[in-house]
Amino acid sequence: MRALVTGGGGFVGGALVSALLARGDAVRSIARGDYPELRARGVQTVRGDLQDPEALRAATEGVDVVFHVAARVGYHGDPALYDASNIDGTRNVVDACRAAGVSRLVFTSTPSVVHSRLGSEGIDESAPYPQTWIADYPRSKAAAEQIVLSANSPELRTVSLRPRGVWGPGDTQLFPRLVQWCREGRLKRIGDGDPLQDFSYIDNVVQAHLLADQALATSHDAVGGRAYFITNGEPIGVWTMMSRTLDCAGLALPDGRAPLGAARVASVVIETLWRWLGLRSEPRLTRFKLDVLTKPCWFDITAARRDLGYEPAVSTDQGLAALKAWYEATGSDAS
Repeated sequence: MRALVTGGGGFVGGALVSALLARGDAVRSIARGDYPELRARGVQTVRGDLQDPEALRAATEGVDVVFHVAARVGYHGDPALYDASNIDGTRNVVDACRAAGVSRLVFTSTPSVVHSRLGSEGIDESAPYPQTWIADYPRSKAAAEQIVLSANSPELRTVSLRPRGVWGPGDTQLFPRLVQWCREGRLKRIGDGDPLQDFSYIDNVVQAHLLADQALATSHDAVGGRAYFITNGEPIGVWTMMSRTLDCAGLALPDGRAPLGAARVASVVIETLWRWLGLRSEPRLTRFKLDVLTKPCWFDITAARRDLGYEPAVSTDQGLAALKAWYEATGSDAS
């Protein structure tokens, strides 16, 4: 099979590329940066932006399936940049797939497309998109997901996956950042609760993508045009998970706590200040980030199990053991 991965140099994209190569697929990747390590492994690399229709058309030519993983992420930034990368970029991917005659498109979405300020407890895919948004990442990803799902047709079968809190060996973003913040004394627990949240081990997320593609090829009428939550199926307290993750690096979650009420006020003040000053850097606290840390966030994965045959193969305990072994082998310079 011939597969294209957008963002093949990233954490999820790179892991997906490895899995596709391992099963003998011909793999192509398109990304803004240059990744010679991918070429060394036999990946055909295309350097280009999702906003470049010509580059996307070249990348999709002769491809059977596209895994659209690339996205602009974060808690703060210029709304126009999120729109350009996540909305316009996704529309360009769909257009390129149609022009090249690609038959299947698997989109990497996020549960935050149905983010609720009250939290999410065991909800399924029937949960609606919000009417208002407090951050541009989930807003733009929701719009992108709708573009992908509405594009489903007999010629181009599409599906959207919503993995929550992807983690594991090879993470060059969240885990190194968490370790850095802890070492610098910038990490502080907020509030007295430990809300249950879902997390998704990287190997399970990759497997879900492969299963989604297989389902599109064999059971497209059942899964085409649908979205699926993907998690480990083991909700755990967010601060408990953070503590266990830090333990993999030989660190401990600090004892200090910030009152939840004060944090709520601070998040509004900080966002307002950043907006007034036109700052592009990501603030330490935003309303969306605060929700991520203090609200329950776990989902029903029955549909993925039923329609995709998805079953988390790596448990949280097994994943943490693998993360610890990876960190000990690579050291702090892994970031």
